[in-house]
Amino acid sequence: MANPSLPVAVIGAGPVGLAAAARLLAQGEEPVVFEQGETVGAGVLTWGHVRLFSPWRYVVDDAAADLLAASGWSAPDPEGFPTGRDLVDRYLTPLAALPALRDRIRLGVRVEGVARDGFDKMKSAGRDDAPFLLTVESAGGVTETVRVRAVIDASGTIRSPNPLGASGRAVPGEADAADRIVYGIPDLLGADRDRYAGRRVLVIGNGHSAFNALLDLGRLADEVPGTAITWAVRRPAQRLASLFGGGDADGLPARGLLGVQVRAMVDAGSLDLVSDFRATRIDPSPDGVVVSGDQAALPPVDEIIVATGFRPDLSLLSELRIALDPIVESPVALAPLIDPNLHSCGSVPPHGAEELRHPEADVYVVGMKSYGRAPTFLMLTGYEQVRSVAAAIAGDWVAARDVRLVLPETGVCSTNLFDAPASSCCGATVDEVAAATGAAACCGGGTPQVITLEPGVPATAAACCTPAAPQLIQLGAPR
Repeated sequence: MANPSLPVAVIGAGPVGLAAAARLLAQGEEPVVFEQGETVGAGVLTWGHVRLFSPWRYVVDDAAADLLAASGWSAPDPEGFPTGRDLVDRYLTPLAALPALRDRIRLGVRVEGVARDGFDKMKSAGRDDAPFLLTVESAGGVTETVRVRAVIDASGTIRSPNPLGASGRAVPGEADAADRIVYGIPDLLGADRDRYAGRRVLVIGNGHSAFNALLDLGRLADEVPGTAITWAVRRPAQRLASLFGGGDADGLPARGLLGVQVRAMVDAGSLDLVSDFRATRIDPSPDGVVVSGDQAALPPVDEIIVATGFRPDLSLLSELRIALDPIVESPVALAPLIDPNLHSCGSVPPHGAEELRHPEADVYVVGMKSYGRAPTFLMLTGYEQVRSVAAAIAGDWVAARDVRLVLPETGVCSTNLFDAPASSCCGATVDEVAAATGAAACCGGGTPQVITLEPGVPATAAACCTPAAPQLIQLGAPR
């Protein structure tokens, strides 16, 4: 083992990275946190306008909360739903400002690579006794090396979005059209409003990021005539019924409501939904950019939002002996536990340092990055990961192996966001949604009602009143 007097490096000062630092302190270890952004939570701020579907009680780490409580921190309402900006301003920033952490966090410092001091990947004898050597670049391009005894990589995936192409590669023309493409969820109702208002916008993707973008675009279209929305998904028409997620069966009602609201947009004809579409190229045209698929091209658009997920950038660990599943790109032992073909975010078994270990001793990839390409990560899972990892680094493998995270099958189900009696033909939580938002359930027939998830922000919810399969609007058909 490397010199125990050396610190433990934590790469990334997001929620999981700062939780790792708090857990290391609780174990008597010395953390040093490297964050390439100019503030803690820099990655979170890229989606700071987005409201989480998990309430506060599921996004604050226990060890971090203990440190904050000792400083007189006023905890947010545990049942409230933070935005990404709230998460940074009301939790991460106060946490990073605590005396226990503030001098252990280095901002504006990018970790370029990690290696064993004096050992390239091929050398074995004495390897585990050598410290890790981090090459870091700070402001002004100054490069230095830092020796540490262990490494926790919590750098996330937000800076490594998946490309538009269904094959996992960028399609021809994608790079040339970069000025028309945003990956992730732009701030459509705020900072980016002028870019999209009154424009023709194509959204590609079928996850919750796409849902958020579509809902914001729908509100923008209500406010600004001429805002037109096309939504392209890879799923074939015969599988569209499950496109919108768990709906009222979702253990996180706010997450399920996203799909309910997007389905209402489709059924109301507020957007063009194109199924079975796999992009193959992007071309400029006199009337906008044209995205083509295997069999047809979409009409020209002005802007493209690619919400196809993220992938890990593992290049900074390339000189270490990292064992990854060839499909999921997570640690080998973790992959079968999180494969999205087999698991939802709530059916993932508890796991920790044992499942996150690599052939290279004392290096761990945690948080969203540990899930590789699987999109089923919950923040609460990352907090249990780093609790276990911190115990392992401190040598307490009994505690490291004692993982106790419990996630019900459809997610974290024990929320009472919609805490109301249920007596609806559609099942309990449809009435719960209606009761919590002031809208009547429409199971008796009739027009779907308008419900409100946040004060002053209406959204149409078709709930169980929609047909068994969503309406597929043909491109170019009258609306």
